[in-house]
Amino acid sequence: MKINFFSKMKKSATITMTALFVSSALLSGCGNSQVSQSSDTGTDSKDAIKVGILHSLSGTMAISEVSVKDAEMMAIDEINAKGGVLGKKIEPVTEDGASDPAVFAEKAKKLLQQDKVATIFGCWTSASRKAVLPVVESNNGLLWYPVQYEGMESSPNIFYTGAAPNQQIVPAVDWLLKNKGKKFFLIGSDYVFPRTANKIIKAELQAEGGQVVGEEYTPMGHTDYSTIINKIKEEKPDVVFNTLNGDSNVAFFKQLKDAGITEKDLITCSVSIAEEEVRGIGAENMAGQLVSWNYYQTTDTPENKDFVTNYKARYGQDRVTDDPIEAAYDAVYLWAAAVEKAGSTDVDKVKEAAKDLEFKAPEGTVKIEGENQHLWKKVRIGEVQPDGMIKEVWSTPDPIRPDPFLKTYDWAKGLAN
Repeated sequence: MKINFFSKMKKSATITMTALFVSSALLSGCGNSQVSQSSDTGTDSKDAIKVGILHSLSGTMAISEVSVKDAEMMAIDEINAKGGVLGKKIEPVTEDGASDPAVFAEKAKKLLQQDKVATIFGCWTSASRKAVLPVVESNNGLLWYPVQYEGMESSPNIFYTGAAPNQQIVPAVDWLLKNKGKKFFLIGSDYVFPRTANKIIKAELQAEGGQVVGEEYTPMGHTDYSTIINKIKEEKPDVVFNTLNGDSNVAFFKQLKDAGITEKDLITCSVSIAEEEVRGIGAENMAGQLVSWNYYQTTDTPENKDFVTNYKARYGQDRVTDDPIEAAYDAVYLWAAAVEKAGSTDVDKVKEAAKDLEFKAPEGTVKIEGENQHLWKKVRIGEVQPDGMIKEVWSTPDPIRPDPFLKTYDWAKGLAN
């Protein structure tokens, strides 16, 4: 991706100027003497700015998070190749959250207090994010979180580059009601994201004339879905809305197919399965099923063509990109642009500089909403293809303003409590 950093922006700059600044960032690099200045945070060495990379490189979530880490490393290397940030190289410090929220909190504390990183890029599950949240808040650190989530949160120390619920879950339910039927069976992993997501779904279904015919949760890493599949057969839903995470999805979809249930018999819509997870599940077990995200490898933008080409050239032609991979890549560029605009890695200055920043991302132009530090994003519903790619079947015409607390929906009143 080709972007250029301008060294400074006037305080009176308009949003249009901000958009110009970010969309042109990094084209000619960051070695301009006008921006070669040291940070006032004490987190930087003479020649490098340390950043934390914190993902599950082992355990049940490694199926999803290793590739997200790879995207962040690629973005860092691209920026470094063009001169770095503030004339300095970005130096990643990588830690393994090991699919354990307690480990995530411990590693985040280490990164901020011992390694003195300027920011952290990391987490996947909401449980890991919520474990890290008090650590970054108490240390006035920054976390860039790259995954869609359940909303009902807005921390001054977190930038959310994945979808808020009104940018994934809510529009997916609306589309399914109009196109697939009214009877929903809800299945999810037993932690905060699926349970909160399903509260949202149930409230929306009640308001829109839908019906929940079943609701089941299993522990992370669970692998025996025979009993739940029998319940699905009995209830005959129009849609199974799936919020399972990690390698439980491999077991669920393989066992669904073994039970003789295909997309011709039952439609599933998943919000934590993207191209990377389809590789692990097997496209033969998911072809014809639906997912809801903001980006697919097949998304048709010039920036995405470059992104996919570069990712495959770096990691192998058999590798795929997906929504969290792309959102993590965007996060590094957005942070770097905010640092350049601020002229500093100071957290408070970076947060102020980040307001209303726009970036020509692989998914299309995204913008940081200053009110809640989430991104404006288009919504895309896709269908898994036999080759493992995802074909877009519907999208919003324009990016949607993030509404993490669903304040604009009458039926959602009280959910934030």
